[in-house]
Amino acid sequence: MQTMDTVIRAEHVMTPEGERPASIGIKQGRIQCVAALDAPVPAREEVRVESDVVVLPGLVDTHVHLQDPGQSGWEGFDSGTRAAAAGGITTVVDMPLDSLPVTVDPSALDAKRATAHGRCHVDVGFWGGVTPSNIHRLADLHQAGVLGFKCFLANTGIPEFPPITPEELKAALTEVNAFDGILAVHAEDAAEMEDAARRALVPEGRTRRYQDFLATQPPRIEDCAVTTVIEATRAVAGRSHIVHVSSARAAGLIRDAQAEGIAVSAETCPHYLALGAGEVPDGDTSFKVCPPIRDAANADLLWAALEAAALQMIVSDHSPCAIEHKALAHGDFTEAFGGISSLQISLPVVWTEARRRGHTLHDVATWMAQRPAAFIGLPRKGAIAPGRDADLCLVAPEETFTVDPAALQHRQPITPYTGRELYGVVRQTWLRGHPVDFVHPRGQLLSSADRSPLS
Repeated sequence: MQTMDTVIRAEHVMTPEGERPASIGIKQGRIQCVAALDAPVPAREEVRVESDVVVLPGLVDTHVHLQDPGQSGWEGFDSGTRAAAAGGITTVVDMPLDSLPVTVDPSALDAKRATAHGRCHVDVGFWGGVTPSNIHRLADLHQAGVLGFKCFLANTGIPEFPPITPEELKAALTEVNAFDGILAVHAEDAAEMEDAARRALVPEGRTRRYQDFLATQPPRIEDCAVTTVIEATRAVAGRSHIVHVSSARAAGLIRDAQAEGIAVSAETCPHYLALGAGEVPDGDTSFKVCPPIRDAANADLLWAALEAAALQMIVSDHSPCAIEHKALAHGDFTEAFGGISSLQISLPVVWTEARRRGHTLHDVATWMAQRPAAFIGLPRKGAIAPGRDADLCLVAPEETFTVDPAALQHRQPITPYTGRELYGVVRQTWLRGHPVDFVHPRGQLLSSADRSPLS
């Protein structure tokens, strides 16, 4: 056997087949072998992992808003990727809006990459945006390096990133399908959203009460849009992906479409699985996100959809803002920016709730590493196996901590998880065979050339 750069020996290693004692041989940033714990693996350096630690594959988060350039005061490549690494996440894919310029053409992607260069502590890929004006130029953006495309069916609040119509959705699916790409859809229906706002009859347009805000955001907004995506995907024999599913009925619609053979996948987020509407204090806009956090019974059904693989993965939708945009002083859910900061604590949030429900760390690794990597088409990510990048998350699953926003690496110290006790302390994160030191950024910028064809 060739001499490795490093061998890591641990009593608990999460392989694709399950957890077992193992030694991980690493050379030039790649995993060369996964052998028995005491196997004779020659190496220049040997690392012994504490017995209370499980070695997971580095997590892959395909839904992150880093907002740089243009909004680096909200979040940036340095602070955001520090938070990711602190949470055991070794690959993130940055969304195309909330930055200036928005990533809708190759020059904007170049600006993103230039801003990110030399500042990333984990590997970073990029989504491209789909708007009415660029639908027939998506191949250029794909060639320039984006890993996939994102569109909206309702107003984004960003003039540079308008929504597309159902007919434009079909056109975009056709364009993206031609080069085996990915089209992710923010599924909220514009007409249903306007109708819900009229029906809610919120006094003076103010929503300090969380239940008033929920009345303006009923599940049918999401359900109707998901139906639109499914019908468009069926019509053009395309492939689509629904982001941040919050509605259990929408998850059921996706399950039925999958059973019909329609190529639609979906994700959900930690806040929809671990938080419930009944625990949101009136006026606490740190909980505001769209689609919103729904009730506990809905969360139960989302967990069931994960178990049935109707929802394939869990991603953060880390979407921070400058603290004044959360309107905490007014406590108005209508006025506040919609987004939840959770990148660094996604794993503990999910693991705490999964553990309570009888799920294993293998399940969590499937939802947060293996499937997101396969979905975005990165064959070297998401698993501890020969040929993969040596991206690792060393977590103590039975150790607890209390969330203190001031102790997080996020640029903005605000999160709805403040004061919560969570299981799962990330002891160390490795990127391509070396521990992340938070001093020397070693993250690489990924491109479409790193993707494998979708299965």
